[in-house]
Amino acid sequence: MSLMKYRINHKSPIPLHVQAEELLRKMIRDPQFENGKLFPKEVDLAKQLAISRTTLRQAINKLVYEGLLARKKGVGTTVAQHTVSSRSNNWLSFSQEMAARGIPIKNFELHISWVEPEEKVAQFFEIGTDKKILCLERLRGRPEGPFVYFISYFHPRVGLTGDEDFKRPLYEILEKDHSVVATLSKEEISARASDKFISKKLEIDAGSPILLRKRYVFDQDDRPIEYNIGYYRADSFVYTTESRRDV
Repeated sequence: MSLMKYRINHKSPIPLHVQAEELLRKMIRDPQFENGKLFPKEVDLAKQLAISRTTLRQAINKLVYEGLLARKKGVGTTVAQHTVSSRSNNWLSFSQEMAARGIPIKNFELHISWVEPEEKVAQFFEIGTDKKILCLERLRGRPEGPFVYFISYFHPRVGLTGDEDFKRPLYEILEKDHSVVATLSKEEISARASDKFISKKLEIDAGSPILLRKRYVFDQDDRPIEYNIGYYRADSFVYTTESRRDV
């Protein structure tokens, strides 16, 4: 397996992880790695490119997130098959999710504040409740009316200042402005009756059914970066999932 043609330019102003990502994209198209053949081991490839394993892993994680590479425990990293997993397709920010469905979205409210987290949020971030964190609240929906109220909390490590343009897709801001790549999302979905606060926001009667969606987001090193709560009007939003069994 020859890797001699793959090189990193250490004199270039382009960051090493960006160069590594582009180089990996070239390797994916190389016939020697198609049909699920194993990629070189991280330690060997990092040594060949004269970069740290952390830098290389950041690039690999990005392509795993995009569904271009696949990791198999106990086996290694391979080029993914042409069928992309449903998780890769559906793991999007709300803006990207709605754009993919062709649904125009309007921001009715956007509030930014620095708050001391509740115990459950602090535990998720593994920080103290006296450590202030950024809280982003957004009321969003179709032009004719709102159907979801989001509350997002962010780990201080992420580096958000509150001055960002939050009309842009959130994960685009994290990645492009702060070099934080969201790679894992865990969700909890439940139904409940709306309280007075949420009812007023979503323009529904108190006690109306709503969908509560909690999203726990992690970076490429499995560190928590976002704790998100979404309150959806039950009459305006349907949550669908797709699972594929490997056979």
